[in-house]
Amino acid sequence: MKGSSKASVTFLTVDEEDAGQRLDNFLLKHLKGVPKSHIYRIVRSGEVRVNKGRSDVTYRLLAGDILRLPPVRVAEKPDAAPAVAASHRIDIPIIFEDEAILILNKPAGLAVHGGSGVSFGLIELIRAQRPQAKFLELVHRLDRETSGILMVAKKRSALIVLQDALRDNHRIDKRYLALVKGVWGNPRSHVKFSLLKYNTAEGERRVRVSPEGKISHTVVNRRQVWKDCSLLECELKTGRTHQIRVHLASSDHPILGDEKYGDFALNKLLPRQGLRRMFLHAWRLIVDHPITGKPLELEAPLPPELQSYIDQLERSLGNKPHA
Repeated sequence: MKGSSKASVTFLTVDEEDAGQRLDNFLLKHLKGVPKSHIYRIVRSGEVRVNKGRSDVTYRLLAGDILRLPPVRVAEKPDAAPAVAASHRIDIPIIFEDEAILILNKPAGLAVHGGSGVSFGLIELIRAQRPQAKFLELVHRLDRETSGILMVAKKRSALIVLQDALRDNHRIDKRYLALVKGVWGNPRSHVKFSLLKYNTAEGERRVRVSPEGKISHTVVNRRQVWKDCSLLECELKTGRTHQIRVHLASSDHPILGDEKYGDFALNKLLPRQGLRRMFLHAWRLIVDHPITGKPLELEAPLPPELQSYIDQLERSLGNKPHA
């Protein structure tokens, strides 16, 4: 990518490495720190031009395209030192790796990227551990409190294919395990609350059920039930922010340990019972390999701190599970 500046307007020429990206994804990467809503606004208003003409955020860039970008305030490049220092002591388990993709088992408590008071995240950590790597980009995200399978692309072509698969829920199978309050009644349920993102007075991101929100769909499969909680397998049919957490809470079965949407009184008791984090884990992924097209079936078993809590439930007198 080559760039020049004229009277605070920036002109960029797309190179082969960036070709194939959607315009919005390219701008989100290039304009670090600029809110997604603002990027969409400057594209819709025509302030962003492709080859001197208006464009849509879904446009796929071609090598040689010339982009005109209006002046925008870009966040300062984050300090890499914290990630470099942590890279020697934090080991992220690898589930699968080849020349195109890296599939990791993210631990709970680690953000996927730095920002908003977080000095570094998983992607900065991986880049610090692999300084020779030319390309490492997150394919998708997991909440900081959620553990489990996370995809990182090692090639631009792989990133594009996998992100396209994520937009089409028939091409990817992502499943999570969640332990929720109460007894979930049906063996298999379809939860379809529409979800709307908003910010609290403190500036924190939240999601609520709203007819003005985006259509969202989670399939819930009941795995085990105890007298006061249920282990559920959740299939994501759409990929909205906090989707599983809000869908389950809005079904009157909040995830145990969820500090944003959970039962706050119950959450205070859980550490004394042995559960010290939110019980949500991305445990299974089926997706076609972005280069070969062959199916990949990957699993990440429950981490020890969650499995031990399940074991404790099964040992408890009068708390025997049933399907």
